Amino acid sequence: MTESSDFAPKQPALAATLGSFALLAGAFVFQAFGYAPCPMCLWQRWPHAIAIVIGLLFLTTRLRALAALGALSMLVSAGLGLFHAGVEQRWWSGPSSCTGSGDTLSGLSGTELLPGAGGPSHLVLCDEIVWDTWGLGITMAGWNFLFSLLFLALWLVALRKARA
Repeated sequence: MTESSDFAPKQPALAATLGSFALLAGAFVFQAFGYAPCPMCLWQRWPHAIAIVIGLLFLTTRLRALAALGALSMLVSAGLGLFHAGVEQRWWSGPSSCTGSGDTLSGLSGTELLPGAGGPSHLVLCDEIVWDTWGLGITMAGWNFLFSLLFLALWLVALRKARA
């Protein structure tokens, strides 16, 4: 293999890995600015963290199986992002454990819901939109869905170019 053909599968995998790193870092920056994540937001972070590890391994080995796992992790991320965006837009119901149905709060007393009283310091529900892009209706979950599809495509290109 020549040097340039050896690098070919690394380019899309590197872009996808850096993209997952940027999204994960961005999530922590938003959190630092006071946008507390809901449980579904936290679920969406895991596939990106896994994709970063897979990407680092792929960049050293270029094994097709790792590219396939990277693609799978982004497929899961896209699915979670789409599901969460749909919950936020009220297209479908989300998990009762983190939506505004009230069922999950029924076991808590008023005192437990007060900040500093042993209850949650900031309760964030999965069906609340805490930030959307300048009023365009694209939430953080929506962006995660769109970028995860892009990273999925990059992983598929790396898979096609990788060695067995």
